[in-house]
Amino acid sequence: MRTLSLALRNLLRNRRRWLTTLFAMGIGAVTILIFGGYSTDITYGLQTGYVLRGGHLQVQRKDYFLYGTGNPAAYGIAGYQRVIDVVKRDPVLSPMMKVVTPTISLGGIAGNFNAGVSRTVIGAGVVVEDRNRMRQWNDYNLPIRIGPSPLTGTREDSIVVGNGVARVLELCEPLGVPNCSKKTKIDKPSGPDAPADIAALAALEARPAAPKDEARIELLAANVHGAPNVASLRAVKAERQGFKELDDMFIGMHLTQAQRLLYGAEKPQATAVVIQLAHTRQIPAAKARLAELLATSLKDEPLEVQDFEALNPFYGQAIGMFAAIFGFMAVLIGAIVIFTVGNTMSMAVVERTTEIGTLRAIGLRRSGIRNLFVCEGLLLGLIGAVSGIAVALDAVAGVGCGGRQRLSQSRGHRPDLHDPDQPLVHGRVRLQRRRARKGRLEHAASRAAPGLRRVPHFRGQHARPDHAAQRFSLCHLDRRLHEVPGPDGYAAS
Repeated sequence: MRTLSLALRNLLRNRRRWLTTLFAMGIGAVTILIFGGYSTDITYGLQTGYVLRGGHLQVQRKDYFLYGTGNPAAYGIAGYQRVIDVVKRDPVLSPMMKVVTPTISLGGIAGNFNAGVSRTVIGAGVVVEDRNRMRQWNDYNLPIRIGPSPLTGTREDSIVVGNGVARVLELCEPLGVPNCSKKTKIDKPSGPDAPADIAALAALEARPAAPKDEARIELLAANVHGAPNVASLRAVKAERQGFKELDDMFIGMHLTQAQRLLYGAEKPQATAVVIQLAHTRQIPAAKARLAELLATSLKDEPLEVQDFEALNPFYGQAIGMFAAIFGFMAVLIGAIVIFTVGNTMSMAVVERTTEIGTLRAIGLRRSGIRNLFVCEGLLLGLIGAVSGIAVALDAVAGVGCGGRQRLSQSRGHRPDLHDPDQPLVHGRVRLQRRRARKGRLEHAASRAAPGLRRVPHFRGQHARPDHAAQRFSLCHLDRRLHEVPGPDGYAAS
């Protein structure tokens, strides 16, 4: 205990040097903690986005992940409903799972023939009710709220398209897509007109034009046998998908409609069974149990399990990038702090050479002197770490309050200016309380000492109390403040 007391007194001897060292340590701790929290927040945000869209795990036909994008229909799971039933009834997996649902992927060409435009697209068939339950997953309590799918309560021929698809197919106006610029007109290639009989036949086979307020497209896809299949679909909404590449090609539809396009009158299949767990940390246990089921109960079909990290390589790349940046910053800041602390302790030792000799002369051992300097370093590190953590927590709380406030304003909610719990109102409430206390103080002073009067404040002047007020004790005034009600009728608490 005496060693700690001496170490603390030695720290206070040269305050400027120790404060400079503490400042460097605090800045280093704040930087590492804030950037580490930012990196973690980015990780949780990316993970939540991928889990909301594709779940934690997917049961697929073997080699679908490597070769299935070229011909998804050839890698369908014929008994996908049996897979779902087995997974749901398993006593080990059922407590972990939140949603188990089939999905189907397809590729094709979407066209708006009223405008004479088309493009290649990637379609996804989903069970809307299951997807709505998947959208409610928020394991990390992030400030995000996603509403139900636009396909909720719609007919089977309804679809959702990406903003890029709506822009290319010139569906921005009926779908209400904002900031959708019109493309520059391109001169059509000139050539001879079609024969009259061919033009008449085309006019007879042409469908009636859709109303301007309705967005319809024709989707051409190849079925399981390679034959073309066409469906007329009604777009109900355009949604931004996050990535431009996906936004320019995405079409979401009902599972039954996608199965009808790919398999027609044959037995419907699914390209994957999506499994969303209650918590991300359950992935290893769930994946191991699924491997056991695929080797026993579900060994009739060649199936495999893929997690969301394997299905989304960008997630691993982003996490690796942030880990590398954070590691570099931590090493750099740690080296600077160690150099600063070492320099400070070395100067402290050199300056106290005489004291060290005196202590040795009176019988103090080397270990005692060493323990004294070690305690100084430990106290310095402890104070720097605590101050850095406190500042970092305060900064993170401020950033969090500002983020929540901006998020609520972006959703159309305005803060209640009379609610002291609101982050932006907190400062205003404190100012009002300070002004009220000042008013009560002046009121109590005027009643206790009638000679105390306040001169109006002008530039270069200050409030000047009378001579009688100068003799008034501040302690007595503070005591009287708790006894005399203020101008608002309430006594100070």
